[in-house]
Amino acid sequence: MSILIFDSGVGGLSIFAELQKQLPTVSMTYLFDNQYFPYGELDDQVLIERVCSLLAKAVNEFGSELVVIACNTASTLVLEPLRQILSIPVVGVVPAIKPAAMTTKNNCIGLLATPGTVARSYTDTLVRNFAADKTVLRIGSSELVKLAEQKLRMKPIDLDSLAAILAPWLLADVKPDRIVLGCTHFPLLAEELKRVLGDDVELIDSGVAIAKRVASLIKGGADNAELDIYCSLLNQETNELNPALAQLGFSPLQSFIV
Repeated sequence: MSILIFDSGVGGLSIFAELQKQLPTVSMTYLFDNQYFPYGELDDQVLIERVCSLLAKAVNEFGSELVVIACNTASTLVLEPLRQILSIPVVGVVPAIKPAAMTTKNNCIGLLATPGTVARSYTDTLVRNFAADKTVLRIGSSELVKLAEQKLRMKPIDLDSLAAILAPWLLADVKPDRIVLGCTHFPLLAEELKRVLGDDVELIDSGVAIAKRVASLIKGGADNAELDIYCSLLNQETNELNPALAQLGFSPLQSFIV
C-alpha cells in the first residue's frame, strides 16, 4: 500500500506525522509544489488546473493507491475535480470548525488560515453549519505560512512577528479560547503560537481526524515501508530542508517535474 501526501509546501508534514503514528508500516510519498507556493495567493482556477494536472501525473508515476490533500486551501477547491479524474480515494482536510464550536467555553473561536481559506464560501458554510451560535473571528495570513517554512529550515521564529499577526485577537474584548489551525503549516508553529496566545487557549487542527479517516480506508502494510519526498522545484532553499526531513525518516529530497 502506498499513500501520496500533497501540499504546496512542507505544512502537510503535520498531517504526515499523524499518518505515520496511525500507519507505521505503510509506504508514503510526500510531494510539495513549491514552484507555486503559497497556494493561498493563487487564482482559484489556476490552482484547480495545477493540482489536477500535477496529481494525475504523480499518481501514475508513483503507483499511489490513496491521495491525501494535506492543504486546506487546495482541499476547499480541488477535491471534487480530483475525484472525477482519479480512480483512487482522495482525502482532504477542512478547518476543524465543528470540534472547536463543540468545546469552546466562552462561545468565541478563532480561525487562523490562509487569506483564501478564510474568505472562501466553503468556510462560510462550515461556520454556518457548525458554529452559527458562536462568535467566529478570522485571521488570514500568508506570512504565517512562510514562518512555518522557516522553522523547518531550522531558522528562528520572531515572536513579535507572530504577535503582530495575532494582534486582532490579543487586543479583542473577548478573546477566542479555541483556535482552529486552518492551514496544515500552522501546527508546525504550535509551540510559538501558544507562547503568544497563552496557555488558556486550545489549538485545534485536523491531523488526527484525517489520519483516522485514512486508516479506515487502508488495508495492509509492509515491514520495509519507504518514505520518499519530492518537490516541483529543487534548489538551494529546498535542500536546506534535508536535515529536518532526514530526522523524519525521509530519503533525500528529489525533483518531480510536471
